[in-house]
Amino acid sequence: MPIHNMMMNNTIREDFPILQRTVYSKPLVYLDNAATTQKPRCVVEKITDEYFNTNANIHRGVHFLSQQATEAHEAARRTAQRFINAARPEEIIFTRGTTEAINLVASSFVYEMMSPGDEVILTGMEHHSNIVPWQIQAARSRITIQVIPVTEAGELDMAAFEKLFSEKTKLVSVTHISNVLGTVNPIAEIIRIAHARGVPVFIDGAQAVAHRQVDVQALDVDFYAFSGHKIYGPTGIGVLYGKEKWLDRIPPYQGGGEMIASVSFEKTKFNDLPFKFEAGTPDYIGSTALAIALDYVSDIGLTAIGRHENELLQYATEQLSNIDGLRIIGHAQEKSGVISFLAGTIHPYDMGMLLDRLGIAVRTGHHCAEPLMRIMGIDGTVRASFALYNTKEEIDALTAGIERIRKMF
Repeated sequence: MPIHNMMMNNTIREDFPILQRTVYSKPLVYLDNAATTQKPRCVVEKITDEYFNTNANIHRGVHFLSQQATEAHEAARRTAQRFINAARPEEIIFTRGTTEAINLVASSFVYEMMSPGDEVILTGMEHHSNIVPWQIQAARSRITIQVIPVTEAGELDMAAFEKLFSEKTKLVSVTHISNVLGTVNPIAEIIRIAHARGVPVFIDGAQAVAHRQVDVQALDVDFYAFSGHKIYGPTGIGVLYGKEKWLDRIPPYQGGGEMIASVSFEKTKFNDLPFKFEAGTPDYIGSTALAIALDYVSDIGLTAIGRHENELLQYATEQLSNIDGLRIIGHAQEKSGVISFLAGTIHPYDMGMLLDRLGIAVRTGHHCAEPLMRIMGIDGTVRASFALYNTKEEIDALTAGIERIRKMF
C-alpha cells in the first residue's frame, strides 16, 4: 500500500502506540525524530518475546536456547548486511550506536594507520560525536584535524575540501546528513575525491539511513555507521560497516571475552571478523529488535518514506516562512526532513518550553554541534524533524503554536 494512502487511513500511526497519547491534555505532536524515533509495536513485541522465550547468552552455549539466540543474533547481522548492501556479514560490527562506532574507528585506525602529524579531515557541521573522538586522538597521538568550511547556505565548500588534502591526509570523516541543517552532503563525490588521493572515508550515517537507501558497495565507502534508535529500533544498539580489508588491518577497540581465539598470559590471539571487535556479551536482544525495525522500514520502502518526508519538509518550509520574523537556518539545495529556525528574539529554550505546553515536542539548543552554531553566528535553534508517521496536520499545529507564542512576545 502506498505510504500516502497509509497516512490517510492512519495505518502507520496505529503501529506506534505512543502517538495516541496526550501531553498536557493536548494530542502529542512528536517532531523530535532527529534525536530519536518512536518504536513500532512489532519492535517492542520482539524485545518482549526474546526475553520471555529465547533469552540465553550467545555463541558459547551448547544448549538449545543459546543456539536459538545465537542464530537470531547472526540472522540480525545478515539483515543489517542486506539493508546497506555490505558484501559480507563479517563486515557488520554491532556497536552501542554511531558514537561508539566513531570512537572505535578513531581509536583503532589512528593507532595502526596514522603517525604524529598525520591529518584527518572533518567538516564544520559535524555532531560532537564526530569531533571529540578525533580531538582525543589528536591529544593522545598528535594527529591534526582539518575542517571543511560550511557556506552561508549550509553546504560544504567542496573547492576548499579538495585543497585540504596533503601527503599527511590519512582519513576523511564526515556526516551524511547534518542533524542541524538537514543538509544532505555529496558523499559520493567526497568519497570519489578522497579515493583519487588514496584516502579512505568514514561516513556518519546516523541521520541518513531512516530516510534514504544506503548502498555501501555502490558508494565504495570504507566505513559507515548508524544507530538503531534513529531508525525505529531500540536504544543501545548500532552498526559499524567496514570494508574487510580495513577491519582486518586495524586492531580491536576493546578486549575481553568473545573477541579472542586463544588467551595465555604470554599472548592473546584475536578472533576472526566480526567478533574481533565485539568484546563481551553483545546486545543480542537489541540486535534482533533492530532487525525487525530494518525490515519494517524496508517493507514500507525507503523511496516512499523519503518522498513523504520531503513533502513534509517542503510544506513545513512554506508554512514557517510565512511567519513574521521567523528565520530558517540552512538553505542547502538538497535537504532531509529537518528544519532549524529562530523566531524573532524569542530564545529557542522559551519557544521549546511553550510549544511543549501545546503538546508539540521539538528540540532546542546547539544540538551537539557547537562549532556549526559559531559558524552560523548563533547560539542555538529550535529544531523540528520529521519521520514516516508525521502528517501535514502536525505541521499545521506547529505553525499555529509558533504564531501563538510569537504574539505572546
